[in-house]
Amino acid sequence: MIPQLLDLLSVIHGLIQESLVLSCFDFRVKGVPPSLLLQEVHVSKETIGKISVASKMMWCSAAVDVLFLMDGSHSVGKGSFERSKHFAITVCDALDIKPRKVRVGAIQFSSAPRLEFPLDAFSTQQEVKAEIKRMVFKGGRTETSLALKYLLRKGFPGGRNASVPQVLIIVTDGRSQGHVALPAKQLKQRGVTVFTVGIRFPRWEELHSLASEPRERHVLMAEQVEDAANGLFSTLSGSAICTTTSPDCKVQPHPCERKTLETVRELAGLAPCWRGSRSTDAVLAALCPFSSWKRVFFTHPTTCYRTSCPGPCDSQPCQNGGTCVPEGPDRYRCLCPPAFGGEANCAPNLSLECRVDVLFLLASSADATPEGFQWAKAFVKRFVRAALTGDSRARVGVARYGAELTVAVPVGEYQDVPDLVRSLDSLPFDGGATLTGRALRQAAERGFGSAPGTGLDRPRRAVVLMTEARSQDEVAGPAGFARARELLLLGMGSEDVRAELEVITGGPERVLTYTGPRDLFDQIPKLQGKLCSRPRPGCQAQSLDLVFMLDASVSVGPENFAQMQSFVRSCALRFDVNPDVTQIGLVVYGGLVQTAFGLDTHLSRAAVLRALSQAPYLGGVGSAGTALLHIYDKVMTVQGGARPGVPKAVVVVTGGSGVEDAAVPAQKLRENGVSVLVVGVGPVLREALRRLAGPRDALIHVATYADLSHHQDALIEWMCREAKQPVNLCKPSPCMNEGACVLHSGSYRCECQGGWEGPHCENRECGISSHIGAGRVVSVLLFPGTVAKGGSRALTEGVSLRSFIRQTFSGCPLHPRCHAG
Repeated sequence: MIPQLLDLLSVIHGLIQESLVLSCFDFRVKGVPPSLLLQEVHVSKETIGKISVASKMMWCSAAVDVLFLMDGSHSVGKGSFERSKHFAITVCDALDIKPRKVRVGAIQFSSAPRLEFPLDAFSTQQEVKAEIKRMVFKGGRTETSLALKYLLRKGFPGGRNASVPQVLIIVTDGRSQGHVALPAKQLKQRGVTVFTVGIRFPRWEELHSLASEPRERHVLMAEQVEDAANGLFSTLSGSAICTTTSPDCKVQPHPCERKTLETVRELAGLAPCWRGSRSTDAVLAALCPFSSWKRVFFTHPTTCYRTSCPGPCDSQPCQNGGTCVPEGPDRYRCLCPPAFGGEANCAPNLSLECRVDVLFLLASSADATPEGFQWAKAFVKRFVRAALTGDSRARVGVARYGAELTVAVPVGEYQDVPDLVRSLDSLPFDGGATLTGRALRQAAERGFGSAPGTGLDRPRRAVVLMTEARSQDEVAGPAGFARARELLLLGMGSEDVRAELEVITGGPERVLTYTGPRDLFDQIPKLQGKLCSRPRPGCQAQSLDLVFMLDASVSVGPENFAQMQSFVRSCALRFDVNPDVTQIGLVVYGGLVQTAFGLDTHLSRAAVLRALSQAPYLGGVGSAGTALLHIYDKVMTVQGGARPGVPKAVVVVTGGSGVEDAAVPAQKLRENGVSVLVVGVGPVLREALRRLAGPRDALIHVATYADLSHHQDALIEWMCREAKQPVNLCKPSPCMNEGACVLHSGSYRCECQGGWEGPHCENRECGISSHIGAGRVVSVLLFPGTVAKGGSRALTEGVSLRSFIRQTFSGCPLHPRCHAG
């Protein structure tokens, strides 16, 4: 009788405990607020708004297979399954779903996996989203491991195998009833990128074991749909699979906290209980420990990576103490101090104080787009309101162009600024071809009408070209025609047309670029300054052979190399480039050394500017010493276009990597009469650069590549100073083919060897003496500023040696091994 009683008491005790557990469990779950955030990114409200804006700007248009593996088990529940579907649809909104681009499929799993639709079933975004909406909650156990093994056996249903990236998005609560680590590892080893997206109250440890590395970038929470979609595409954009629509948007880490609801057991106290004894038939009463079960939240600190886009006030558009008030993702207004209340962005009065006639030339072609044309008109309207005040001496005109030029407002032919603005408002978009060259020529011929006065009495005339479209005709010739008529050409456009605008205007300092409408209006003060400023000349009258040596190694990178190019173009503008004054050459080095162009390759400044823009970025590991030896052997030579008796300089622009071997080659150049200046950028190896700069410490240190322009004046001053240094006519030696250079009475002569003849030992068996005449001395011909002894030609200072030789020996009968060049 006693054993049966004990069994009965044990059952009763178990039922009591289970009842207590259930009542406590129900109370805790019912007490959970429905709006509780299970993942919280700890950032300001403003940053959350930027993340939300960026989520709507995400777009993935690449060849990639995306498969949703969605938990439809009872532990998730029907309501959470509907939220899983909403998340999947939100992700699809940012996918370019096409057969050759993004393919999407879905599998629902619970006790067993079920294919909802394969990746090749639907070819449009609308079809995929509609099919996801039709998915029906299945119910059953959470057999995540079976679903993963299904994929290991069959692969991505309807996919393109491993020929394109494969992305698996598992939406689950992480409460699998099997082991998931091994099949998940095998999938990732096959190259599948695995995202895990928590739903309801997820078990984060299991989600981390399923996800790809780094796990903090591949684990998300579906309850906050926009945040989860942002995190997903932020990770994909880092792997170059997807991109954001704006280059200003950036992926940044933020501290965040994840929560989950777990059941824990804790001691509730002591309660009377009955225990039987095997030694006796008695039932004993005692106090037994009593435990209760609670549902409590556990927090997991982590890092969340999210893409955020700049807000309208991030660029601080309001000047002079104005306060920026955002009014949506891309609009703002300025609360200005009283003195600036009537100006745009609280800007100061920008009245043009110089006397200038300005013709705005607006691109109105199909490639320029109607939106771009409207922004250009808005810019001109804002400019004239700010610049044409009562005491301004400037006059403005407006023309548009596509295939032909149309002068809408002739320069100065308007009653007042409101009249000019009304004329702009009525100016329609044209469309058609983009013939910028023809428009420039027509603007030079008839854009300014009959300009009053001549010579000093005539105002400065300027054409401001505004375009975002590349020209479909040649622009260099018409631009030269316009500048020959003493027109100042200024260019405004996007970064895509910068190189063409520099060719048109004559250099980067006459070009203004912008990234968007807000940035466009910020160019008004800069344009005003360029219209009224005069360019500062360099050492225009000094002869100089100048070689720029640019670090194009992987340590610099293509973006910084482009800033180097812009800096060198600005420097080149300060020199009069022609064969009789300044010659410019360019050498780039990275994994190899390359002469981009030699000293005598380009005979004008415009040609040099074009060639500088086309200089190649090489990458690889660079050696400055090897590049300097290349200049010594191949560039700063008579064969390479260097001129005897002309000062010579090399400007090295480097990020500091690969300069350890450069000190000896640099000294070798200096001993050969070539000045060397080093421009070091960033956290460079200072000691190595000082050794490279030499005893005169010819070194300029620049903090960043963006700061190069601030050191342009110092560089120009150094180059002009070197151009005035006395030169040794025999350094570098003008004698070719191992001829010896001998100084003689302020001149030099070449003593040739091995059967070579000519002023510079450049000819072999070519009958020069028969051409010039018996008894005439030809080995002392070429001294700057002197007359050839016994001859009729002279080499004046700075004249190209190659041109002189061709003129002097044009009738020389050549040996078959000699060439006419």
